Amino acid sequence: MEILAIIPARGGSKGVPKKNIKYLAGRPLIAYSIEQAKKSKYISRTIVSTENEETAKVARSWGAEVIKRPEELAKDNTPIIDVIMHVLNYLRKEENYVPDIVTLLQPTSPLRTCRDIDNAIELFLNNKNCLSLISVTEFDHPPFWAMKIENNYLLPMFDEKYIKMRRQDLPKAYRPNGAIFITTPEVLYKYKTFYTPRTIAYVMPPERSIDIDTEFDFLLAEFLIKKLKFGE
Repeated sequence: MEILAIIPARGGSKGVPKKNIKYLAGRPLIAYSIEQAKKSKYISRTIVSTENEETAKVARSWGAEVIKRPEELAKDNTPIIDVIMHVLNYLRKEENYVPDIVTLLQPTSPLRTCRDIDNAIELFLNNKNCLSLISVTEFDHPPFWAMKIENNYLLPMFDEKYIKMRRQDLPKAYRPNGAIFITTPEVLYKYKTFYTPRTIAYVMPPERSIDIDTEFDFLLAEFLIKKLKFGE
């Protein structure tokens, strides 16, 4: 079975300049995702999609293949699905290569391990009725307690009854953590998204669900990498 890992890594970033190749605990951020993908016992190919030559050079130095994408697919508002489809279309046209499974690994999730990747792939393959899988983590605080400010007053975002309920009495709620997305090329061509009518969840703990977007996220991730002795 051919399982393709795609790591999208454009060169620009407003929040943190050159985020994907910025050093985190001694190695470029993108290196964590490449390294864990290559350690996976299921992934056949690891491909980085980027428009940036510096990012491409770093990706290759860590053992990934690189497919250069056009500049118009490297803007702040470029949908990630367009990047995925560009890779799939390129491979189909240039190499006549169509993988059985597509795994999206965003480089901003450095604490996702090869065990997470393999466990998620196994979960997907063992659920014959699902169309896709997305990794999630439990909310730190119940979203039912969310508040809004309206006319200077604090009001509940949802039904007021939730504000009076204890955490233990509220249903568990999860959010996508951005670490792992899995489906087939057929599903991507049909739905143009990993969010399908039959998407299953791979639940990850909060300490491995850091999604780096700011300098603070870098500091937090570096602390966790050293604390958890990640990669050792």
